[in-house]
Amino acid sequence: MTVFITGPLRSGKSEFAKRLASARGGPVVFVATARVDPADPEFVARVERHKRDRPGAWTTVETGGAGRERLLEVILRTPAGTTVVVDSLGSWLAGFLIGCEADADRDPAGTLGALETAARPLVELLAGTRTDVIVVSEETGWSLVPTTPLGRIFSDALGRLNRAVAASAGAAYVVIAGYALDLKTGRPVSS
Repeated sequence: MTVFITGPLRSGKSEFAKRLASARGGPVVFVATARVDPADPEFVARVERHKRDRPGAWTTVETGGAGRERLLEVILRTPAGTTVVVDSLGSWLAGFLIGCEADADRDPAGTLGALETAARPLVELLAGTRTDVIVVSEETGWSLVPTTPLGRIFSDALGRLNRAVAASAGAAYVVIAGYALDLKTGRPVSS
């Protein structure tokens, strides 16, 4: 079953996902999707802090630099009884944008279509998987409207990806300021 968790940046989504995964018991594979640039020491430190905050018994798989299909492979190859935590769809989708600036300026609709085509296999996999997958994603539209074509295309694509994953998920939550709300029932989740 897929569980979808969304919310604004720094809202507590990852912490909520970790609590859900821990509560399930059993092994956990944590899929970190961010692409880490060694030339950005602040982001490197942030990623290291996230690694330290994960339980030591969990397996971490970093997919940011390993190609776009790696996330699907991890989900497909995870043994029964193991929970997969994907953090995050936004970082994963952003990996498709590298080098797309000129395309976004010249053909915004084509660039958006390419992003949606790239995401479709993941949406289909999550809709039909028997593996327990907890997916974290950034909610779009909780900040300024992006000022570049590429930024607007990314927001459109991530918003559509979020809706598709949430629609087929067995459970969906929004986390704001550390508080979770079950989107399918409208009820708050006790912490």
